[in-house]
Amino acid sequence: MIVVMKAGATNEEIDQVVARVEELGYRAHLIRGVERTVVGCVGDERQDKSIITETLPALAGVERVMPILEPYKLASRQFRAEPSEIRINGEVTIGGKRLAIIAGPCSVEGEEQLLEVARAVKEGGANILRGGAFKPRTSPYAFQGLEVEGLKFLARARELTGLPIVTEIMDPYDVDVLSEYSDIIQVGARNVQNFALLKRLGKSKRPVLLKRGMATTIKEWLQSAEYILSEGNPNVILCERGIRTFETATRNTLDLNAVPVLKEKTHLPVIVDPSHATGVWRYVTPMAYAGIAAGADGLMIEVHPHPDKAWSDGAQSLKPKKFQQMMIGLKAFAEAAGRTL
Repeated sequence: MIVVMKAGATNEEIDQVVARVEELGYRAHLIRGVERTVVGCVGDERQDKSIITETLPALAGVERVMPILEPYKLASRQFRAEPSEIRINGEVTIGGKRLAIIAGPCSVEGEEQLLEVARAVKEGGANILRGGAFKPRTSPYAFQGLEVEGLKFLARARELTGLPIVTEIMDPYDVDVLSEYSDIIQVGARNVQNFALLKRLGKSKRPVLLKRGMATTIKEWLQSAEYILSEGNPNVILCERGIRTFETATRNTLDLNAVPVLKEKTHLPVIVDPSHATGVWRYVTPMAYAGIAAGADGLMIEVHPHPDKAWSDGAQSLKPKKFQQMMIGLKAFAEAAGRTL
């Protein structure tokens, strides 16, 4: 349910509605718009909602009470009609007119490697640095990441370049340490339905980049986002990174349909990861362009100075020069989509 307040409703009237919502056993989530405030009422689906529809309209300042039909309440366009814009470190906005370009290596392999990439992607036009310190790998014998040492290298790269950093989490117990070092915490495809992790991240205010699972429907994906939102963290960014289909020519199949579908169904920002979607560096640039043409708010691109020696995912990584060339070509697509770089 959402309670739409009248234009000009006072803070006292809004507080009264929030108090009544909580008395009824629901959690209240506020969205303050330019003209109106909306109060979201979230709780156990088994609760009798008729008491809300019968009692809240009588309160001062209430214009109407509306049900949200989608199972993802706080992520839906019904709850928030305007697109969300998420500020990162007070400098970069994801979801605004300027595209968010996240770039960097799949894995942090060392300080020298990371700083070389960080300087190169910043020069090329990236505004956020990515790098994996904790790596979920299909094989238990593959490189698993430098962990906290890798986080320290990322923090050093941020200090020297000014780029905010995003890195992946695997364990709920690591939320505090990742929050200490990173600006955005990434939930990878394998953890999109790790509900204990999502709920823990919901109690943090650190922005969360939520990747789509390789066999996750859009509805399931948005319900995963709802786990984070419902715990009080509104800063969720969705990342389409390809789904598993019968096709074997690429690593995954980039579902560009998801971008306009999500733009219709949710207010949350959407970015595209053509590196993991294709798995082949030659296809990354054209699919990056396609993602922006489809309406994405940004891109996540893997970049490595020596892909043939990369400890993970070298085949899908662009060399710095190729990344810079991609960014030059991206300008025309950004302008056509009404965006800037």
